[in-house]
Amino acid sequence: MTQQLISLIGEYGLILVVINVLIDQAGLPVPALPTLVVAGAMAAQDRLPAAWLFLSSVIACIAADCAWYWVGEIYGIRVLKTLCRISLEPDSCVSRTQTRFERWGMKSLIVAKFIPGLSVIAPPMAGAMRIGWPAFIGLSTLGATLWVGVGLGAGMLFRSQIERLLGHAERIGNAAGCLLAGALGLYIAFKWWERRRFYAMLRMARISVADLYQLISAGASPVIIDVRSATARALEPRWIPGALQVSSDQVGSHLIELPRDREIIIYCTCPSEASAARVAKLLMSHGFKRVRPLHGGLDAWIAAGYAVETAAPR
Repeated sequence: MTQQLISLIGEYGLILVVINVLIDQAGLPVPALPTLVVAGAMAAQDRLPAAWLFLSSVIACIAADCAWYWVGEIYGIRVLKTLCRISLEPDSCVSRTQTRFERWGMKSLIVAKFIPGLSVIAPPMAGAMRIGWPAFIGLSTLGATLWVGVGLGAGMLFRSQIERLLGHAERIGNAAGCLLAGALGLYIAFKWWERRRFYAMLRMARISVADLYQLISAGASPVIIDVRSATARALEPRWIPGALQVSSDQVGSHLIELPRDREIIIYCTCPSEASAARVAKLLMSHGFKRVRPLHGGLDAWIAAGYAVETAAPR
């Protein structure tokens, strides 16, 4: 590593790490964990102040989490849908996050930063669920401390190996920077391709809310299945009258109860009816022929002004 580069990192390294952590926790595809590992190695060699590095990185995490929590508290499930529409990993977005919340409870905030697709969704999810600021800040602080500690600790533990890697990068020169930039570009391009392939997989014949309403009015008695998670139903406690409430991950255990001679309409509240389309494909693979996701899901049904059933206030 050249003397100029060492001087630059020694002078601005702390700021660069904090900015990287903020950008990462804001949801942009610029991973901060590798930066923390390198910073930890430099801190072990007294090139960066270890205590300030740890404290400022934790504060950056908490600041980003609190901003997302506040957004989730104000906008509720709408911000989660927006995040999934722009996410590079739409198949691991809201529905899986809700499932983890139901399985692990608020403790999921402690490990959220280690799980792709969960780190950005978890804080606004907690805000939408209104778990309370004291509980959220406590769990966020614990999760941030663990995540930053692992990154910096790994760098300190493997400082000699990292130093050799930095030495190789010095000899490669500008090519190393181009290689890193190219790797980041390839990562984003791959995730974008996965996103396009995922939505292509979800394309299938859907039924509009108007056609469903006509089916019900004509006495056709379609089987309507609400495949939202329990958390999603708590955030939006309304459903289409007569709908069976079966979470998407539980549909497989109810196959024997479903009729094969009636229309089966499946809906959710996730972007592009992702969960509904998955369940529809599952039913089709088990021989069900008359299965269709509801285009626009519950949101489209409510927007059209059709009747809904509502849970009693908690």
